[in-house]
Amino acid sequence: MKKFIRVMKALSDPSRVKIVKILGHKELCVCELTALLGLAQSTVSKHLKLLEDAGLVSSKREGAWVNYYLTDGRDSLYAHAMLTHLEEWLGEEEEVRQILAQVPQVDRERIRVA
Repeated sequence: MKKFIRVMKALSDPSRVKIVKILGHKELCVCELTALLGLAQSTVSKHLKLLEDAGLVSSKREGAWVNYYLTDGRDSLYAHAMLTHLEEWLGEEEEVRQILAQVPQVDRERIRVA
């Protein structure tokens, strides 16, 4: 039951659901997610940590960048099921559509972090 609760808690926040939807389209770094969501870098990092702990998101280092991407959910039946459904869900939500429309244009080289 612990794995189930961990996945459900990870997806109980609208910002984390948006991150999952975004990463379903493209792997991105924290600064790109920050720019897309309009959240503080520390907030996005905390969200990513919870999503990683639930087995929904993973990361890999590429030079100076740490890129985040959706897992295949193989390690957790619950993560796999939710990722499969989230692929189809929320596509009609205007806020989600607006964010996803911006994903192709986000460019980490042009983002200025204060």
